[in-house]
Amino acid sequence: MDPVVVLGLFLSCLLLLSLWKQSTGKGNLPPGPTPLPIIGNILQLDLKNVSKSLSNLSKVYGPVFTVYFGMKPTVVLHGYEVVKEALIDRGEEFSGRGSAPASEKPRKGHGILFSNGNRWKEIRRFSLVTLRSFGVGKRSIEDRLQEEALCLVEELRKTNASPCDPAFILSCAPCNVICSIIFQKRFDYKDQTFLNLMERLDEIVKIISSPWVQEKDNPHLEFTFENLAVTVYDIFIAGSETTSSTLRHAVLLLLKHPEVTAKVQEEIDRVIGRHRSPCMQDRSHMPYTDAVVHEIQRYIDLLPINLPHAVTCDVNFRNYLIPKGTTILTSLTSVLHDDKEFPNPEVFDPGHFLDECGNFKKSDYFMAFSAGKRMCVGEALARMELFLFLTAILQKFTLKSVVDPKDIDTTAIVNGLISVPPPYQLCFIPV
Repeated sequence: MDPVVVLGLFLSCLLLLSLWKQSTGKGNLPPGPTPLPIIGNILQLDLKNVSKSLSNLSKVYGPVFTVYFGMKPTVVLHGYEVVKEALIDRGEEFSGRGSAPASEKPRKGHGILFSNGNRWKEIRRFSLVTLRSFGVGKRSIEDRLQEEALCLVEELRKTNASPCDPAFILSCAPCNVICSIIFQKRFDYKDQTFLNLMERLDEIVKIISSPWVQEKDNPHLEFTFENLAVTVYDIFIAGSETTSSTLRHAVLLLLKHPEVTAKVQEEIDRVIGRHRSPCMQDRSHMPYTDAVVHEIQRYIDLLPINLPHAVTCDVNFRNYLIPKGTTILTSLTSVLHDDKEFPNPEVFDPGHFLDECGNFKKSDYFMAFSAGKRMCVGEALARMELFLFLTAILQKFTLKSVVDPKDIDTTAIVNGLISVPPPYQLCFIPV
C-alpha cells in the first residue's frame, strides 16, 4: 500500500480516536466551543492573554463553560457568584490542584502549591504553623519588615536621584524577607550568596532530592526532606516573585498618577511624619493609602486565571456533572474587574475602596489572594510588606518620571499566569 495512504489512514484514525475520547469523556460537562481533534481549543485562545479570551467566551457560553487544552477538558468559572460558590461555599469539593505540566516535573507532586489530598493538607497546616512560629502575623515579623524597609530606602538613595530601573532593588526586598524567615538572616543586596539564590531558585529542587533518613522507611509520612525542600522553594517563589511584581506595578502606577501619590504622601506626613518608621498600626489611620494598596492589587490583576484547581470528587454544579479530577480555572479577572462592584473597573481609582466619607471600604470581591481553602498562605505577610515598603518609599522620596506621566504605559507585557509590568525608569528624589 502507498505510504502516503497508510499515513493518511493512520492520521484519520488518530483524529477519530481523539474525537471519540473528547465526546465520551464529557459526561454532563458545561457547554463550550467545539474542540478540534488533539489540539482542543488552543487556536481559539490567545495564549498571551488567556484571561481576555475566557472573558470573551463567557459572553457566549455564560459563567460556567468548558474549554479543551489539548484533549483535556477544563471547566472555567467566570464571575463573582460562581467563583464564590465554588471556592468558598463548596471549598472542599473544589480544593484540588489542577494539572500544570510545567510545574509537575520538577516538583513531582511535592510542596504546597501543586500537591493534592492528604499531602497538601498536612504540608499546608505545617507551613501555616511554622510561619507563625517564625513570627508571621506577630510583632517580631513587623520589626524585620521595618528593618528591610530601611535597607530598601538606603539602596534607593544610592541611585543619587539618577534615572534607574527599580526592578532589581524592588525584587531584593521581598526575597530578603523570605530569607529572614526561612534562614533567620537577611543579606546585603550585593552579597554574592544572595545574588546566586535569586538567580537559582529554580534549581533548588534539582539539587536537593534525597529523602530524609528518619522518614525514609515510612512512605506514608509527608515530611520527607524532598517534600520540605520543595515547600521552601514554593514559599520563595510565591513569597518573593508575586510581591516584587506587585511593588514594581505599584511604583509604575504611582508614577502614572501623581495626584494619587500626592494624596498618599500628604496622609503619610499627617499620620507618620518624616522621621518615624511606618508601622502596621498606622494603616487603620490611613484609609486613603490602604485604599491605594488595594486598588493597585485589584487593578493589576496579578493572577488573572488563578492557579488551576480541580474537583476532589464527582460534583453536581449548576445542573452539570463535573467528574472527579477535572481541572477548574477560576477567573479572578472577572471578580476584580466586576463593573457592578467596581464602576469603570479598567480605570485606576482608589475610590473603589472608599465610602462617601473617605473611610476605607472592604469588598468581598477583593480576591487578589484567591479565596477558600487554597488561598495564599502568605496573604498576611504580603499585605504587611506592601503597606510598609510603599509607605517607606513615599515617606523618603518624590517619584519623578523620565517621561510625561500621560505617556506612561502600565499595560502588563505578559498576561498569562502572572501579569508582569513593563520595564521603566524613574528618579527617586530624596525629600
